[in-house]
Amino acid sequence: MKFGVVVFPGTWSDRDCLRIVGPVLGQEAVSIWHQDTDLQGCDCVILPGGFSYGDYLRAGAIARFAPVVGAIRAFAERGGLVLGICNGFQILLEAGLLPGAMLRNANLEFRCQWVHLRVENAATPFTRRCRPGQVLRIPISHGEGNYFADDATLDALEASNGVLARYCAADGSITPEANPNGSRRNIAGIINPGRNVAAMMPHPERCGEAVLGGEDGRLIFASVIETLAERSHAALAAGSR
Repeated sequence: MKFGVVVFPGTWSDRDCLRIVGPVLGQEAVSIWHQDTDLQGCDCVILPGGFSYGDYLRAGAIARFAPVVGAIRAFAERGGLVLGICNGFQILLEAGLLPGAMLRNANLEFRCQWVHLRVENAATPFTRRCRPGQVLRIPISHGEGNYFADDATLDALEASNGVLARYCAADGSITPEANPNGSRRNIAGIINPGRNVAAMMPHPERCGEAVLGGEDGRLIFASVIETLAERSHAALAAGSR
């Protein structure tokens, strides 16, 4: 499978993403520059963390106008898998590919720490290797990770099982104390109704090897690889009829 990792001026987690899908999980991985519109035949596009365009105006606000985002929008409309991580989440919100917005952390602090996440929907291309309710330990690193949406939008997300994961305590309980940034309803990750565009504030690419302190992040990327392999097999089967 082929993964493309988008690089904007200010991106700084692209190398981590390239490593986990490339050397760690054995897939083809390429960088895609923000001015490009050619996604190089990638099966999945990752928008990684960082500070695209210096986060001027607000996080992701300028990146949404980059030529590559138009190509990603068209790719997503065709059913292509898109994963936004941290700043990538912010960009997908600004581009309207996912609902809601990101505010500054409620404590007005940049938070860089390990957190626990409870998997709310394990029946997606990005979480299929997880168990429903499984608690993952994954690091965060952000100053604007406070997910906000109005009640109607949140209710629609809940009704469509659009919440991928929530910040939780180690035992899986959803508590205010487990919320590191003030996100409404402890939301840490969401997915669109088409189940092909997902985003999360925590960094799974930073916990895919034991030497990094944890391997729970591998489950996210392994889920995508499994989904793409299944799609490939189905396409081959259809072509042989």
